Amino acid sequence: MKLIKSISVIAVICACVAASSANAATIPAGTTITVSTVSLITSQQAVGSTFEAKIAKGGGVLKTGTKAFGKVSSSRRNPRKSEPLSVELTSVEMNGRRIPVKTNSVEPHGPPQTARQAQYGHTAGTTVVNPKTTLQFQLLQPVTL
Repeated sequence: MKLIKSISVIAVICACVAASSANAATIPAGTTITVSTVSLITSQQAVGSTFEAKIAKGGGVLKTGTKAFGKVSSSRRNPRKSEPLSVELTSVEMNGRRIPVKTNSVEPHGPPQTARQAQYGHTAGTTVVNPKTTLQFQLLQPVTL
């Protein structure tokens, strides 16, 4: 009787593992993920600051509206090491859990902040990325959801 129960338990565990594997999907490296920012991002934020976005187009597996999170990878905040604003995605939220992703960095460009900067084509001022701005990233590594 104990042997039958043990076999039954093992069969149920195997079935659960098989079902979860069947639901897993992998997004290949190189896939473009388009997001729409939810939070404001500026070039005055510290490197490592986080932002929230929503998937606008995720290569078929990620549904539109899925939460995504990113971080500032370079900024103008440190006057000694002033760099252009650069951001990258760090995770997406699926079924209540954050799944890490590795993407390229992008440099979002906002309009120049003063009339003088606009006249001369300078973008030395603060870059502002408003909510609902569309950004495109490419996956550097495959992601299994």
